[in-house]
Amino acid sequence: MWNRPQLMRDVADLLFTAGAATLIVAAAIGAARLPLFPIREVVVTNELREVRRVEIERALSGNLRGNFFSINLDAFRKSLERLPWVRRADVRRHWPASIEVSLEEHVPVAFWGRTGGQLMNSHGEIFLAGIGAPPPEALPLLVGPPGFAPEMLDYYRQAADLLRSIGRAPRALSVSPRLALQLKLDDGMIVELGRQQAKAAIRERLERFAAFYPSILTVAGRRPEIVDMRYPNGFALRVAAAPGNEGRGKP
Repeated sequence: MWNRPQLMRDVADLLFTAGAATLIVAAAIGAARLPLFPIREVVVTNELREVRRVEIERALSGNLRGNFFSINLDAFRKSLERLPWVRRADVRRHWPASIEVSLEEHVPVAFWGRTGGQLMNSHGEIFLAGIGAPPPEALPLLVGPPGFAPEMLDYYRQAADLLRSIGRAPRALSVSPRLALQLKLDDGMIVELGRQQAKAAIRERLERFAAFYPSILTVAGRRPEIVDMRYPNGFALRVAAAPGNEGRGKP
C-alpha cells in the first residue's frame, strides 16, 4: 500500500470526507441543543369557529420544548387533535422562529345517541362537543350503533333530499339492534322503513313514501301517527283517534 500513492490519496480523501461529515453532524446536534433558534410564536393560519385561542394555548403549553429544529411536531399535532372540536391538525415549521398550525374543525350535522354531548360530523364520525359554541338546536337526532353511523348519515341525507319535494324534513332517525330504520318527520309523523334489502332498498321505500304522501293524508283524513312502508307494494297507517272519541266504546 505504501508504494501505491494513488490508493493512499484516495483513502486519505475518504477519511477526510468522513471526518468532515462527522463534524458537521456533531455541530448541528450541538447547535440544536443550545438555546438558539427559539420558537417565538405559534400562528394559526385559518379562521376558527369553535376552537378558542385559550384552548390552543393550554394544549400546547407542555409541548413548546426545544428550539426551531428540535421541537417535536408530532407531539404538537397530537395535543391539538385531542381538543374536542378539532378533527385534524397540520403543524409545520416556518423559518426562522414560528410554528404554523392549520386546524380542521368538526362540522356538526346531527346529535348522536340519547345520552347527550355526542355529535356527528359531516364525515359520519362521532365526537364529543366538549367546550365551545353550542351546536344549533335545529340539528336532527340520529340513534344507533356507533359502527353504523356513516350509513345512518347517508340514509338521513337521502331522506332530507327526497322529503324536500313534499315540504317535509327528517328530525330523527333511529336504527334497532336488527338494523331496522325508523324515521321521524318534522310534523311528528313516524315512518317505519325496515331493513336495507337487495330487493327493497331504503331509498326505494323513501321514494314510495314521498310519491304517496298526498294519498296517505287523503286516506287517513288527518296526519297519521305512523306510516309503515315495510310492505313490498303498499303501506299501512296508524291514525290517532279523533278528538272526543278517545275511550269511546262500540255502540
